[in-house]
Amino acid sequence: MKRIYLDNAATTKPRSEVIEAMLPYQTEKYGNPSSLHSMGREAAEAMEESRATIAKHLGSKPEEIYFVASGTEANNTVLKGVAFQKKKGHIITQTTEHDCVINATKWLGSQGFDITFLDVDDKGVVHEDTLREAMRDDTILVSIMAANNEIGTIQAINRLGAIAHEGKALFHTDAVQAFGKMPLSLENIDFLSASAHKLYGPRGVGFLFKRDGVWITPLLHGGGHERGLRSSTENVAGIVGFAKATELAFAEMGSEAAREIALRDSLIKGVLEIKDSWLNGHPTNRLPNNANFGFRFIEGEGLVLRLDLKGIEASTGSACSSKNLRPSHVLTSMGLKAEDAHGSLRLTLGRESTKADMDYVLEMLPGVVESLRAMSPLTE
Repeated sequence: MKRIYLDNAATTKPRSEVIEAMLPYQTEKYGNPSSLHSMGREAAEAMEESRATIAKHLGSKPEEIYFVASGTEANNTVLKGVAFQKKKGHIITQTTEHDCVINATKWLGSQGFDITFLDVDDKGVVHEDTLREAMRDDTILVSIMAANNEIGTIQAINRLGAIAHEGKALFHTDAVQAFGKMPLSLENIDFLSASAHKLYGPRGVGFLFKRDGVWITPLLHGGGHERGLRSSTENVAGIVGFAKATELAFAEMGSEAAREIALRDSLIKGVLEIKDSWLNGHPTNRLPNNANFGFRFIEGEGLVLRLDLKGIEASTGSACSSKNLRPSHVLTSMGLKAEDAHGSLRLTLGRESTKADMDYVLEMLPGVVESLRAMSPLTE
């Protein structure tokens, strides 16, 4: 059976060029970049070249890029690192953030910090006035993701960052879904998180952009790697792969985004012909590859499993929490009732997605929805 992979927001298939670039650093060039001998220096040089490549495409200085193991680690490093550095104060984020930001800020709340979760509108957008009204004299950090991992909605992070700076607070954005898929500006951004496996790179490596001159308390203490911010022997092969994935993604960003938008919009048009269905998130200001739908009277888990039997790999809610039975906090924050939030389906396209794939989904999906509704006790 042909498999159609439409879960690229969860992870992507590493590109062959990425694997090829990484391979020498898993075999003959395996030195520790902290070692003084030739092999260590060779590894260190590859790591610094990779840092420079990523910085060039992000628009930062190389010394503002810190390598970590994941987007989750980068986000925790910022949130806790700023809090530990300041020792007290007020932190603002939004209700639709990734679980790692939600849970990290809740934990900081249990440690004595004041936390505000900003409401979003029915498209998942946090409005500038909402942030402005929440700012306080003791606000130390604002964290708003660039683009949502579930619904794809893009936020005006540079304008929100300006509001944070007006109040003398630092501004962080989780750009894990956005980096490599859309242009990003560092204007008014103090911290930015990204992860390689969302743009056809390897798992287990990410980076944190930290603006020069801003210091935070490190989470890990050890040998002082990454200029003291992240002690731990660096994943050189992963870092090299991340740089190659970044280089390829930025070279193709415009053309690939246009191609995916055309496929995505044809998919949205077809799916919305199904009765009692709707699009979750902003209709146009969304990631090029993201389409998130709601279907009344059915469970998203059943929908994903039935589609899998048809060879279509998708998700309901976010991939990190899709195995639990709680409704998506993103969808309920947008005002959906729990029973409607349960009926969500996220289809996220990738560079291997084709028009034939979209046609097959549109051929299979109506029947799957109909069969699930026929056995649902919720159907009217």
